[in-house]
Amino acid sequence: MWKGRFKEATDKNVVDFTQSLDLDWRLAEADIRGSIAHVRMLAHTRLLPQNEAEIIEKNLREIATEIRNSDFIPSKELEDVHMNIESRLTEKCGATGARLHMGRSRNDQVATTMKLYLRKEMLSIAAQLDNLIEVLAKKAEEHKNVIVPGYTHLQQAQPISMGQFWCAHINAFLRDAKRLEFVLDALDECPLGSGALAGSTLPLDRKFSAADLGFAAPTENSMDSVASRDHFIDILYFASVFGCHVSRLCEDLIIYFTTEFGWVKLPDAFCTGSSIMPQKKNPDVLELLRGKSGQLTGALVDLLIMTKGIPMTYNRDLQDDKRSLFRTLDCLQGIFSVLPPLLSRVEVDEEKANKGFADGLILATDVAEYLVLQGVPFRNAHALVGGAVKWCVDNKRSMTSLSLTEWQALIPQVKEDLLPLLTPRVSAERRKTYGGTAPSEVTRQLEVINEKLAQFNKVCGEYAERLWQL
Repeated sequence: MWKGRFKEATDKNVVDFTQSLDLDWRLAEADIRGSIAHVRMLAHTRLLPQNEAEIIEKNLREIATEIRNSDFIPSKELEDVHMNIESRLTEKCGATGARLHMGRSRNDQVATTMKLYLRKEMLSIAAQLDNLIEVLAKKAEEHKNVIVPGYTHLQQAQPISMGQFWCAHINAFLRDAKRLEFVLDALDECPLGSGALAGSTLPLDRKFSAADLGFAAPTENSMDSVASRDHFIDILYFASVFGCHVSRLCEDLIIYFTTEFGWVKLPDAFCTGSSIMPQKKNPDVLELLRGKSGQLTGALVDLLIMTKGIPMTYNRDLQDDKRSLFRTLDCLQGIFSVLPPLLSRVEVDEEKANKGFADGLILATDVAEYLVLQGVPFRNAHALVGGAVKWCVDNKRSMTSLSLTEWQALIPQVKEDLLPLLTPRVSAERRKTYGGTAPSEVTRQLEVINEKLAQFNKVCGEYAERLWQL
């Protein structure tokens, strides 16, 4: 379509190097839908007779059927999905098909096709993110009365509700949901009609095209329309942060699954064994999920570096912008295929978790706060309890085994009402500050989580109602 000014054919190696069919054939239906909107607009503005527009749309729909049935074999000599479809259209309806491309460049065509494709893809990911959060919320409800050690620096810190643990990860994924809403918004402007970069001398109606495709509005600047890859970067940023959250969750479960901790139980169906050690049960799925975060972050860095020095507007570098993007979308689909069903079957051995409380030292903060309520300045209380901890360690005594007399010998301000407070369950149940670990607070947090999830689903549902259909 561009060889009129060239004296020789494209070198075969250049054809192989520059083709993108291995990458963009998945865009075929989105490209056809964009072309249908364009031809409808051409008829609407009387740039194309209505009967010819109907012929083009009919044949485009037939091509879509050929692609679905694998009857259409694309040619790499035609470079990409867009030119293959246009060439097939011209084969089917001759000169009428050749009129489709008036008022349009491959630049705005590709930009539109990508947004159409990504709108559906990101809504699919939104639905799967919703499912992941729902699975975690069920675990939080199931385990809100289960008391386990909480850690800082991987050292026992304070007793927590296991429901609080799950809610902590849910809140991270809810922030991912907000980032995903931003992505959907970034995909909601239509580039079609921007041309190569400067718009068109033809009387195109860009608002008509945008409305036909279900976009909120056309893009504002024709140069930015074909140059911007911000929406790609937004998707990759969402994916990289989401990948970090997945990795952190997996790391927690891997640690708690180890023999040394051993209070998280993983389903056999999501673990593997050893080729030499018969006793092994390895958390391979969690480890692979943990590793995916590197791929997701790498994709973001790849595109940021690609776009940082590209001048306005379109440059061929951007043909490869989709490689990391599509790998990321495929990676996300893989994560969602295994993570929710794995999490739904995680069990917690509360008895084994509570063995970690044997020395009672995890309750030291409770003693310090008890002293604060007796009027002792916190720093003084901290020092007094630190001394008691040292005595217990030196004398190999559990803090929960001390009698009132022993407590008063160590800390004179202690009274009899301290002793009933020194159990992990009571400790957790008393932490009722907003967002705290008390089971009653976990219940309140789950109510908020469900409200936020309902709002997320409402946004996605309204967006889906405007989504293109072929």
